[in-house]
Amino acid sequence: MLELGFKVFIAYIAGSLNGALLVGALYGGIDIRKVGSGNAGGTNALRTQGKLFAALVLLVDIGKGVLPVLLLPNLDLPGIGLDPEISREWLAYACGGATIFGHCYPVWFQFVGGKGAATTVGVIATVAPIIILPAALIWFGTLFIFGYVGLATVLSAAAIPAVVFFTDWPDQPGLLLLTSLIALFVAYTHRSNMRKLVQGQAKPDISFSLMHRSG
Repeated sequence: MLELGFKVFIAYIAGSLNGALLVGALYGGIDIRKVGSGNAGGTNALRTQGKLFAALVLLVDIGKGVLPVLLLPNLDLPGIGLDPEISREWLAYACGGATIFGHCYPVWFQFVGGKGAATTVGVIATVAPIIILPAALIWFGTLFIFGYVGLATVLSAAAIPAVVFFTDWPDQPGLLLLTSLIALFVAYTHRSNMRKLVQGQAKPDISFSLMHRSG
């Protein structure tokens, strides 16, 4: 249990290294939470700071979703070791969940972070890369039809556990649990986006979506 607790804690700390806030610090102290939508994530970075800034943010946020899941489960730490009673697979899932939680509630930044989409991509790409393709198709399809990044993110996240259920269940109960929790968590972190959408207050993120195409 010591290994589990310590590695999950490390994953949370790694997740707390928010890409938008770190890149903002390198750009002269920009706090992206004070501009645009106030969200410390890639979409707000793109809207307010431009493509290069947003690309660097995505690189950090996706990367920190990959590295803890890839490295921590089999890392033999001095004084802790590898507990034979702990499943490496389940430990990877736990580290992935902790990393996403850390991104959204970073200890380094007063527990105010992003919404977890990019870090989720990194985690899923590491634990089950084959799922990325259908999730990406749903994301791009939803964005092209409706024009809202938030809606595309919520629907693609919701589709991931469905893909797991119909392809790997019951062989991957841990993956089904992780992706189900991620889907619920992503829906929660995007609740303000969904509220604005329902109330008709949301502005489309792209101008060429089918729903908003003029003429």
